[in-house]
Amino acid sequence: MYTPIVVVLALILAFVPPIFVGFQNLGEWVKRALVFLVTSCPCAIVLSVPLGYFAGIGKAGKEGVLIKGSNYLDVLTKANTMVLDKTGTITKGNFEVSKIVLAEEIGEEELLEIAAIAKSIISKVNKKISQEEIEEYKEIAGMGIKAKYHGDEIVAGNAKLLEKEEIKYYPCNEIGAIVYVAKNKKYLGAIVISDTVKPDSKEAIEGFKKNGINKICMLTGDNKEIAENIAKQVGIEEVHYNLLPGEKVKELQKIKNEQNVVIAIGDGINDSPVLAEADIGASMGLNGQDLAIETSDIVIMDGKLSSFNKAINVSKRTKKIIIQNIYFALGIKAIVLVLGAFGISTMWEAVFADVGVTFITVLNSLRVFKK
Repeated sequence: MYTPIVVVLALILAFVPPIFVGFQNLGEWVKRALVFLVTSCPCAIVLSVPLGYFAGIGKAGKEGVLIKGSNYLDVLTKANTMVLDKTGTITKGNFEVSKIVLAEEIGEEELLEIAAIAKSIISKVNKKISQEEIEEYKEIAGMGIKAKYHGDEIVAGNAKLLEKEEIKYYPCNEIGAIVYVAKNKKYLGAIVISDTVKPDSKEAIEGFKKNGINKICMLTGDNKEIAENIAKQVGIEEVHYNLLPGEKVKELQKIKNEQNVVIAIGDGINDSPVLAEADIGASMGLNGQDLAIETSDIVIMDGKLSSFNKAINVSKRTKKIIIQNIYFALGIKAIVLVLGAFGISTMWEAVFADVGVTFITVLNSLRVFKK
């Protein structure tokens, strides 16, 4: 639509004025029309705007953040809410056994051996667990695992899993992730597993707030005590706990319905539905699960939560530069067009308004790499 309009305006400029002032100056009006055509060429905007986005994506990649499309740079500048997973995102995700609570006449080593099919517990077991000894291994999202070990049915997971399996147990009130263990529908005991906060998580949360993220929520499947303890350490005010993957999505939808532009960050398979539902989903590239990385729009390659602040900073700088390019290009073209219509601008000014302005805006786009 742009090209026909410009051509028609150029024809009007070339042939309508001579009707009133005389056709003896037709050549002069044709020159003005040609200046108009060259000046109105949209190369400066057509090239500099996408190049600005490409530069922004390149800069983010250099900072260790992979952005999968230029549209996500735009959304980053508008985001005001962030939803964070806990394990592997705010915390290291390297669980260690901190306490063992026995319910039956069974030794700690034996209980650990039974529960060692859970990866976080294997490191505490002196005896190596062979994969051939584990049969019918099944992960139950947001609950735990079921498997057969030496012919016995083993259940290891949270309270919801034992309730689902209709196994009577004694609640453990220790601070930490509680893994309840049962064999052949009989409760054996609980293992308390602790996780530690990543060194940069608190710094990252502070950075998000400075970058205009005025609402930060943590969604986790852990219990209230663990969730609130971790949230307090990093400075998160809003926490939703004891959530299954589907419940996390519902919480996210409630947040989005409040007219928020939401960023979700997670690292596991259970986080994938939330990452897909958010306006922007970001995953941890270093230790993140393949499905989460595939689902996400942004990948934090170094696995540091604080690196996401770099992506936000790059997006804001990119938008600022693109706006500069647009105003500069339109402003110069408008001036030359007006001057050309009055016969003041020549073809040299028209070429500058086209090629020269394009070159300047391209160089301006590269400024995103300076910081």
